[in-house]
Amino acid sequence: MTSRRALLATIAVIALALSPPARAAEGVTVFAAASLKTALDQINTNWQAETGKKAIASYAGSSALAKQIEQGAPADVFMSADRDWMTYLTGKGLVKPEAAIDLLGNQLVLVTGAANTTPAVSMVPGFDLPGLLKGGKLAMADVKAVPAGKYGKAALENLKVWTAVEASVAQAENVRAALKLVATGEAPYGIVYQSDAVAEPAVRLAGAFPDDSHPPIIYPVAALAAATSPDTAAYLEYLKSDKAKAVFEAQGFKVLAAPAKP
Repeated sequence: MTSRRALLATIAVIALALSPPARAAEGVTVFAAASLKTALDQINTNWQAETGKKAIASYAGSSALAKQIEQGAPADVFMSADRDWMTYLTGKGLVKPEAAIDLLGNQLVLVTGAANTTPAVSMVPGFDLPGLLKGGKLAMADVKAVPAGKYGKAALENLKVWTAVEASVAQAENVRAALKLVATGEAPYGIVYQSDAVAEPAVRLAGAFPDDSHPPIIYPVAALAAATSPDTAAYLEYLKSDKAKAVFEAQGFKVLAAPAKP
């Protein structure tokens, strides 16, 4: 019995030792903000076609992903929709700061259903958002934790509209979930990124928030301290390539990072 227990213990130790390389062999594991899904899925497909290497992406709100990484979830790369959650992980020693860059920018927009014929909204202080809602809900990502929600609340506060619509806000776990509420008609309007509006044919742009109404929208990306994939650095370089840039820009993002070195 004792020898059997010793054997099982040895097997368990060997299994644990082999786990990280096994994960690395599967490809680069990327934890990415939900708003990146359409663009990043295409970029990952292109990268595999060009290099034979794989990138496996998991999408959620940046806050949820950061908490998962903090709790030990295995990943090689983190792509956040704001600097706050990247800074949070850096402070925990979970990010390689030398590998962190500000990759993308975005724009905050108001969207409505594609069939809504209401004229474009002028996003000026005190604009009549309650009148547009007509008793319906305003879809937003979680305003306390998710970057899109935080940007949205800041913009509405800056434009003196937040108090008038706060009770009408339907908060979702991430920006793509908020987008879906508008796309399915469950909310007449929603606040998302321009890239989300581009990705969803069931919605249309109703108005764009002034850039100075909220903090700058910046997507940093970094290798994680626990990264095990040998392709992590190459993947980060590919995200800065001209081919990746074309995909990001086609999806409504602004590329901030300098091009990758040839």
